[in-house]
Amino acid sequence: MQIRHLHLLRRSLSTTGLLVGTLLFATSLSPSLVPRPFLMQALLSGVAFSIGYAIGVFLHWLWHFMELPKFRGRVLTIGKIIAWVLSAAIVIGFLVRASAWQNSIRELMDLDPVDTTRPFLLGLIALLVFLVLLGLARLFRLIKRTLSRTANRVVPGRISLVISVVITVALFWGLFSGVLARVTLNSFDASFRQLDLLIEDELEAPTNPLHSGSAASLLGWEELGRQGRRFVAEVPTTNDLAEIAPGAVAEPLRVYVGLNSAETIEERADLALAELQRIGGFERDYLVVITPTGTGWVDPGGIRSLEYLVGGRVASVAVQYSYLPSWLSLLAQPEYGQETARALFDRVYRHWRELPPENRPRLYLHGLSLGALNSDRSADMWDLVGDPIDGALWSGPPFRSESWQWATAQRRPETPAWRPRFRDGSVIRFANQHGGLEDFAAPWGPFRIAYLQYASDPISFFQPSALYREPDWMRGERGPDVSPFLRWYPVVTFLQLAVDIAAAETAPIGYGHSYASEHYIDAWAGLIEPPGWDDERVDALKRRIGDLDD
Repeated sequence: MQIRHLHLLRRSLSTTGLLVGTLLFATSLSPSLVPRPFLMQALLSGVAFSIGYAIGVFLHWLWHFMELPKFRGRVLTIGKIIAWVLSAAIVIGFLVRASAWQNSIRELMDLDPVDTTRPFLLGLIALLVFLVLLGLARLFRLIKRTLSRTANRVVPGRISLVISVVITVALFWGLFSGVLARVTLNSFDASFRQLDLLIEDELEAPTNPLHSGSAASLLGWEELGRQGRRFVAEVPTTNDLAEIAPGAVAEPLRVYVGLNSAETIEERADLALAELQRIGGFERDYLVVITPTGTGWVDPGGIRSLEYLVGGRVASVAVQYSYLPSWLSLLAQPEYGQETARALFDRVYRHWRELPPENRPRLYLHGLSLGALNSDRSADMWDLVGDPIDGALWSGPPFRSESWQWATAQRRPETPAWRPRFRDGSVIRFANQHGGLEDFAAPWGPFRIAYLQYASDPISFFQPSALYREPDWMRGERGPDVSPFLRWYPVVTFLQLAVDIAAAETAPIGYGHSYASEHYIDAWAGLIEPPGWDDERVDALKRRIGDLDD
């Protein structure tokens, strides 16, 4: 009985769909920006085959709709046999090749090569994904036909067809984009909320009154959240700073307001300002307004690098706005956190501009990933023209960042999209693992923006238009951490980059979306130009902070 069912399934499959699906399956195994975990690759390949199969079914329908010649009898049978044999050969050949493709990325990122991508299991999972999606497609067709027959009793055939299609699409759309998406997001939110409440044994409430969460603080230790407690507890000591930093040092000041610290965004922003004033944050030489990632995490390397470079004479402030991972928020709710970032910056900037210019700190914005996006959106640059801040360092800017997109599009034409040079470099500069903030004819201006980005970061270089058009960053010279075997394929590259977004943080430090402290050091040093740092001292700092990354 099972063999008979399999035979019926094989006969019901579209040969054209099989061929196109096989091509998309094969190309989905090719490398993209970051190494893909096994299960992600299997799911990607199954979805790619399914989409290719759907395209093939449509092409077959279009052929008949245009009343082109039909193949019949023996010619049709031989054609099907050839198609099945050819598809099997392509699948086997590309599965064998998959390990070498993945290793082409791993070699660039100093990872050990994989011996095998487990081709048989990968193909089996991809097949199961295809069968599930095929079942859903046939359920769609069944519901449409049932509704069409019912409506045809009272309205003409074509009208009943339109009605049935509209109702069925609305039903499936509501189910998948509404119910399932909401359940998924709520599940993630609940899980990460519980993780945020976790109080780790090695972290104790601070006793220093200048620390958020201490007895003297306006913020309770438990209310800071897991990421906030880590941020506050990992402040380098003056002894740590004095070992490397030139000149006098001071303990850095950090303020963090968790989601549970107050009910509303406005209240959390007011708390952040009040705490910053309480500990004397506006009396430091530097002040950084940090927008965290979706989970509330602040990259320790990003702020620690600056604290060492300025000998601790810096205060930083951050307010949590979510529990969700950045990649999920970026795809599902890209506006998440924008209101919080704006409220915080507005409070800090208004107080900062009321201070005498000679007595106020140099003010910077900073954020990673979704934090970079919302940090960018926190301030309207036109409102700052009369009294501008000193600048911003945004690392891993997401593809949805309008300012980053604009600056990249306006780059000098001889420079690649993955490392652009914007005009004379007096305002905006881009950096990666190999620098990029230096070697400009024009000096930095008083207002400076630096983007730190890796060519292998899919958070930055995903493009929805990759569905039908080759991205700019794939043309010409490739980034040093991008596989030479990366090629653009319609539909498939779009799917690969979408999967890469979810896998971006699995890349090793210094690649993908995992930013290294040593590269933050170069970026901050180029941005603020701290005195007293020669190459030898900078190298020592990189070794010191690099050990903390490991």
